[in-house]
Amino acid sequence: MMTSIHELPVFDAAEYLDTEGSIAAYLEAVAEEDIAMLPAALGTVARARGMSALARDTGLARESLYRALSEDGNPTLSTLSKVLSAYGVEIALKPAREFVNA
Repeated sequence: MMTSIHELPVFDAAEYLDTEGSIAAYLEAVAEEDIAMLPAALGTVARARGMSALARDTGLARESLYRALSEDGNPTLSTLSKVLSAYGVEIALKPAREFVNA
């Protein structure tokens, strides 16, 4: 007998984000796929690590973090920077294309 899709357990990435390495790999994969999803991915990490701890580490209000790191959130660069720093990761910029010296 085949299992119905409704019988399958719900996948929650937060359950697997238990090390700095897994957090960094998760955030890197999300950023490479769709950078617009980074705030929501950071929200998933916050659920895994605790929003109260993130609020304490960043100096930002917990309620503001919930809003900013939701799927509909629109965090400032300053907020993203503080959250990334709290998780020990950073964003690196590189040229979108190779430039030729003229």
